[in-house]
Amino acid sequence: MSPTTLPAGPEHGHVTFLGAGPGDPGLLTLRAVEALANADVLVAEHEVLDVVRTHARQGVAVVHTDPDPSSDPTPGTGTPQLTVVDGTSTTVAVPAVRDAAHLVMEAARGGRRVVRAVSGDPGLDTYAAEEMLACAAAGVPFEVVPGIATAVGVPAYAGVPLRDAEGADVRFVDARTASDRCWTEVGASDGTVVVSTTLDSVAAAAGELVAAGRKPDTPMTVTIAGTTTRQRTWAATLGTIAQTLKQAKVLPSPDGGRPVIAVVGERSAAAQRDRLSWFESKPLFGWRVLVPRTKEQAASLSDQLRSYGAVPYEVPTIAVEPPRTPQQMERAVKGLVTGRYEWIAFTSVNAVKAVREKFEEYGLDARAFAGIKVAAVGEQTARALIAFGVKPDLVPSGEQSAAGLLEDWPPYDPVFDPIDRVFLPRADIATETLVAGLIELGWEVDDVTAYRTVRASPPPAETREAIKGGGFDAVLFTSSSTVRNLVGIAGKPHNVTVIACIGPATAKTAEEHGLRVDVMAPEPSVHKLAEALADFGLKRRAAALEAGDPVTRPSERRPGARRRRSTT
Repeated sequence: MSPTTLPAGPEHGHVTFLGAGPGDPGLLTLRAVEALANADVLVAEHEVLDVVRTHARQGVAVVHTDPDPSSDPTPGTGTPQLTVVDGTSTTVAVPAVRDAAHLVMEAARGGRRVVRAVSGDPGLDTYAAEEMLACAAAGVPFEVVPGIATAVGVPAYAGVPLRDAEGADVRFVDARTASDRCWTEVGASDGTVVVSTTLDSVAAAAGELVAAGRKPDTPMTVTIAGTTTRQRTWAATLGTIAQTLKQAKVLPSPDGGRPVIAVVGERSAAAQRDRLSWFESKPLFGWRVLVPRTKEQAASLSDQLRSYGAVPYEVPTIAVEPPRTPQQMERAVKGLVTGRYEWIAFTSVNAVKAVREKFEEYGLDARAFAGIKVAAVGEQTARALIAFGVKPDLVPSGEQSAAGLLEDWPPYDPVFDPIDRVFLPRADIATETLVAGLIELGWEVDDVTAYRTVRASPPPAETREAIKGGGFDAVLFTSSSTVRNLVGIAGKPHNVTVIACIGPATAKTAEEHGLRVDVMAPEPSVHKLAEALADFGLKRRAAALEAGDPVTRPSERRPGARRRRSTT
């Protein structure tokens, strides 16, 4: 694709002005996700690119603002760059995003479906409004998909309701463009004022309100990075906010131009924030948690960690490769089709993937499992089978492990079981527990190496430095091999990092590598492990509040601070 060429689209173009919300990807509307999935061209502000890009289809052309650090960081400035989601990239020569209207209309006139994504809500975005007028004047059809306005969404995440039972007036002010008349009007009101400003201009905005008639002791909250796991909120008054930010060591700051939302008012519930702060009080809020698994393996675990407020980082410690000699696997799959087996047992998602790939190689699908009983070692493996089109007949009712599977596995009965053989596709390093148990129950087992596990490549240098330097707040070890492999490819986690292990064997391996185990799951389940870490974080937070100390993350501890062993 040439630097100024956009992909072709349908005969009649269309523009969707889409609100991406205040920052949390989960706040996108269903209509927004649908529009993004159908877009040929995505024109997005730099601040929301990561929020919307994941919902775009493969190959969509993406135009985004890439702010120049030496220029004014005000949203809506910068040089748009055209990249393509599939990995290739080009550049569109557009001097600034405020000229994006020309690019949007050019693409739409060429018959493409264009999505113009902005922060918050497009109805409150000056440039989006100008682009809508340009489309209307040019006869380009467009629609608007509303988003959650930043000035509304951020206070909600900060635990600051804007209205009480008395229904006080709420006024919204953009301090960067507010006139003297605007300050006078909001100063004369006793309602709630929501101020959009920047970190280094908060004190000036507070001064404007006091000068306009607001009392210096009026409650005020200031929130940066609202609705994201980097969110921080400070509660003060109009008269004390400058000192509060100075004591918190956020001002003066090189990033003082960061956008913030300030809420001012006697009835804005700012004084009750300690009780209403539901987001920042999550047990692992802002914790950077290292998950030594692949993105596919860690999907549900990472989602669970995010629900606790954590920021998960997946770092694969093993790589999966085909077996060195594929003949054994090929014979077993053919035997599956010809009726050689009564059961097939899957002990991992990787085993499901290996069999599925072999099926696709032979032109087979889930119908080949007809008449065969299927067992899965746990819920995650069962979900992989269901995605393949196979509903397992047996999933452990108790512990999700080989031992748990054996607890529920029926003994071989020649009356009810016409065939006495089990197909067990698994890793080359798997233990013999399941094989021995099935033989003891009277079954014959074809123990087949479906894939090999090898140590993964080292993660990027910055990740290795964060692991060894205390940049992560916690690491979840889900097996002894994850301990050995992580230490082998990235080094030993810093002593301030909370070490969480899935069970005694994993904990023993961690201790053998010089790590001090803080958290252990009550049962061998990755989700119970995440729950145990969240409980650890909750107790740690409660202890800090009870002692009158600030709530900090483990990575914020002083270097060399001693760690206490948890009984969790």
